[in-house]
Amino acid sequence: MSRDTDALATVGVELDVTTVITALQGETNELARSKAAREHAYLLGRHGAGELTVAEHRDTLTANKLLSRTSFDKAHKAGITDARNTTTSTSAARPRAAADRPDGKPHIEASGAPDGIRNLTAAIDNGLFDDLYVTNGEIVHVGPVSGDTATGTDDPLPLAATPLTPARFAATLAHQAYVYRTARGPNGTSWEEECVPAERVLAAVLSARHWPRVRPLRGIVGAPVLRPDGTLLQTPGYDPATGLHYAPKVTLRPVPERPSRAEVVTAKQFVERVLHDFPWVAPADKANYLGLLVSPILRPHTRALTPFGLVTATTQASGKTLLTDIAGALHGKRQQPWPETDDELRKVITSVLASPEAVIVFDNVEEGTQVKSPILAGLLTATEWSDRLLGSSKTAQRTNDRLWMATGNNIRLGGDMATRTAVVRLDPDMPNPDQRTGFAVPDLETWLTAPVNRHRLLWNILVLVADWVTAGAPRTTHVMRQFTPWAQATGGFVTHHGLPGFLDNTTDVRDMDDQAAMWQAFLARWEHKFGTQALTSAAARASLDREPDGTDPWDGTIPDTLMNGRHLPSAVELGRRLGGHVGRWYGPYVLRAGTDSHSKARLWHVDKREDDA
Repeated sequence: MSRDTDALATVGVELDVTTVITALQGETNELARSKAAREHAYLLGRHGAGELTVAEHRDTLTANKLLSRTSFDKAHKAGITDARNTTTSTSAARPRAAADRPDGKPHIEASGAPDGIRNLTAAIDNGLFDDLYVTNGEIVHVGPVSGDTATGTDDPLPLAATPLTPARFAATLAHQAYVYRTARGPNGTSWEEECVPAERVLAAVLSARHWPRVRPLRGIVGAPVLRPDGTLLQTPGYDPATGLHYAPKVTLRPVPERPSRAEVVTAKQFVERVLHDFPWVAPADKANYLGLLVSPILRPHTRALTPFGLVTATTQASGKTLLTDIAGALHGKRQQPWPETDDELRKVITSVLASPEAVIVFDNVEEGTQVKSPILAGLLTATEWSDRLLGSSKTAQRTNDRLWMATGNNIRLGGDMATRTAVVRLDPDMPNPDQRTGFAVPDLETWLTAPVNRHRLLWNILVLVADWVTAGAPRTTHVMRQFTPWAQATGGFVTHHGLPGFLDNTTDVRDMDDQAAMWQAFLARWEHKFGTQALTSAAARASLDREPDGTDPWDGTIPDTLMNGRHLPSAVELGRRLGGHVGRWYGPYVLRAGTDSHSKARLWHVDKREDDA
């Protein structure tokens, strides 16, 4: 019995029947439990267990109602038959010598489930597979994807990163490794055979979340980016300094580390020629656009959050979509319709963050739409995004390293979006702007579809980036909430290259915030009616009622957020809603709150900055 025990232990067959029963009873799925019991019976036959061992396991499984005697015998006999067939077809009934194994591949033993899990885990963690990386604790496979059907101005990325599934892992092992087990026949014979580990073994390996020696992958980029040390990532492959895998969409000639003055002048002229004929409202709009355009290149260097990029115009055919096409031509673009609800927006964000495109555009938002979403506002100020996958209890965690943009005519901003948005405005100031002629680049849309033109544009922008770094990567003093590092770096870039007005349209952007404008009008009316007088919620509520002659004492300035639909709120509701705006400045006005020392009632009054009086 000892030789039987040693032989079966070598190939990972569990002989302690108590351990077998415990493992099977711990399986909650009845079909999986039955399958595992039959597989155990099969392995006892496949690897030549003795009669006493077989009888003990058969009787115990049957007594515990884990498998019928008929099912056990059928599976056991199938194992014996397979062992005999393998013995007959194998020319050498002995373990294969190491010299007989295939060269050039790692050799991984997976004779039993425990050994297979341990050895396969070690193989991944020791870097035996060049195309495996880790992202957020999950092993991902980087490889080419065939049949890309993308059309337009953007070249598809040649590589994609996808989570490593058990099926993909099995294919990787079959192509890149020699995985084997030692098989033993019923007559004491043994041999080494190549195998594919069971799916549950592969799934167990991939369930690990800690991979200390696997290279972390932050993303795949198809164009050069600026490293934290100020050098351009231009060598294809994995870059440890950034955690990025550079997979060139096109082959660019190397950008010099210190461009010559002639190269810089030529680059400026080339970029100016491309951007010259857009009907910018003010210099700020052109400067803001160039700052957004280089943001994906500078992001690894600045490690800064990037604001929302809104391209809005007074009318159609102004060039809004074409500006985002230019960004897509350089970095890769994914275009999405504007979702109608925040729930739809969450699904869109989770979906697009699984794709490699660096620029996400909500194109042609309906005219006059107010872009107001707490989901989008929260996304812009977070480096990570988490959401539950559709139809699953699993939570997806994605790195938010994209440039988010939208286009539309006369778009408004609401909520917190005004302070999280860099706005680019276009105004042709003419009827039928699609009939314009005399452009520096005739038919720019078609021009962008030519690969040689996209390559030249990208190369010249990279020259401008390298020149900015050579000058010490100067910054400006702009302040923009959580986006201050972005504003100071990109502001320094565009200012260094002679474009004035970066973020100078901030006041106009605030005017696009309908909610803020309404609250400013309301507080201005309050200050005009009551000065600095403190009002209780009840008194403030009473002042909202119309005069006996039907006139509105507030001249229509009551914000929608204070109303109950079309009806005025109660005093309690009014106090609760006013409380959400205490201390927030709307233009020169701010709502203050206090408490009456005797009645303990909440008191409200409006202050006005004296310098705006």
